[in-house]
Amino acid sequence: MSKLEFLSEELGALKEQGLFNVIRTIDGPQGAWFVVDGRKVLNLCSNNYLGFADHPRLKEAAKKAIDEYGVGPGAVRSIAGTQTIHLELERKLADFKHAPACIVLQAGFSANTAVIPAITGRGDVIFSDELNHASIIDGCRLSRADVVRYQHNDVDDLRNKIIEHKDSARRMLIVTDGVFSMDGDIAPLPEIVEIADEFGAIVMVDDAHGEGVLGDSGRGIVNHFRLEGRVDIEVGTLSKAFGVMGGFVTGPEVLIDYLRQRARPFLFSSGLTPADTAAAIAAVDMLLESDEPVKTLWDNAAYFQKGLKEAGFDTGGTQTPITPVMLGEAKLASEFSKKLFEKGIFAQSISYPTVPRGKARIRCMVSAAHSKQDLDFALEKFVETAKELGVLS
Repeated sequence: MSKLEFLSEELGALKEQGLFNVIRTIDGPQGAWFVVDGRKVLNLCSNNYLGFADHPRLKEAAKKAIDEYGVGPGAVRSIAGTQTIHLELERKLADFKHAPACIVLQAGFSANTAVIPAITGRGDVIFSDELNHASIIDGCRLSRADVVRYQHNDVDDLRNKIIEHKDSARRMLIVTDGVFSMDGDIAPLPEIVEIADEFGAIVMVDDAHGEGVLGDSGRGIVNHFRLEGRVDIEVGTLSKAFGVMGGFVTGPEVLIDYLRQRARPFLFSSGLTPADTAAAIAAVDMLLESDEPVKTLWDNAAYFQKGLKEAGFDTGGTQTPITPVMLGEAKLASEFSKKLFEKGIFAQSISYPTVPRGKARIRCMVSAAHSKQDLDFALEKFVETAKELGVLS
């Protein structure tokens, strides 16, 4: 018997509980419609908020960069892997974010695990929203600092936890998602900043789902709340609204200089490929030139969410284009997703451990690439499926 045979039992248990994730295969580029497992379906799963993942301008930039810089950096950034195109992207992102400086890493996940352990350690206390992304959780664990979770978006609980722990803390860091990816709600950043100023805590926000979505031309949650200069650290991703790959950190020059010296993902893993870097530059340029993609995204989201609510669906407390359709039990959500796929809608179910038990849902990701006809088709199939499964009468 294999020493790993116990994993077969674990997989069987996941299937029994409706928690086994069937990973489907996409044939072709991202878009409003694509081919999944041989079937053409409407895409309501991707984080491709602005439709940039297959945009001709980004593809052309990537092709040109391969001709000029090759297909890979060939080394870690700190030895021989920093190319001029990397520095150009960092300057563009700093300008876009109205920030003094920027460092680009391999992914948004890497950005969180780069910055948190670099600036905190034993003797420090991190105050982390209980629904923060896994990359924040892992970054906190790696730091070896004391981690105190506060109730989701509850600034009163945050304040009480800081009062409880501040006297024993060498330094304090408050870290939160900007937009919470499962529910689509937004962190109360102005109140968090006020508390941080009162107690001398550092503020860090991971705005992975706010980049390209919130703020002027998609500059993110800090711009949305007009808090530039008051939030110490912003983390973002290039893999969602920007349509490419990579992550970044913006903040004071001293922070970025220090991360170049001590951030382990920067020091021990190769940087972005030239193609990714050039495509990201093109995405930033497009947002600097026009906010139309962002406006289209929000218009589509409002249209779709209104249709769902009028039909009787529970979309939770979303404040963004992230649109959860709350169903409760994992088996129901899994069956709902399967039936949608049969009807030409690709919308995956989300269940434990990604969300709490009893909070399973279909998470719909609306895009600027969708037409109103696409969204009408989706609404029709959602209602049809809900009636078949007894979710709606």
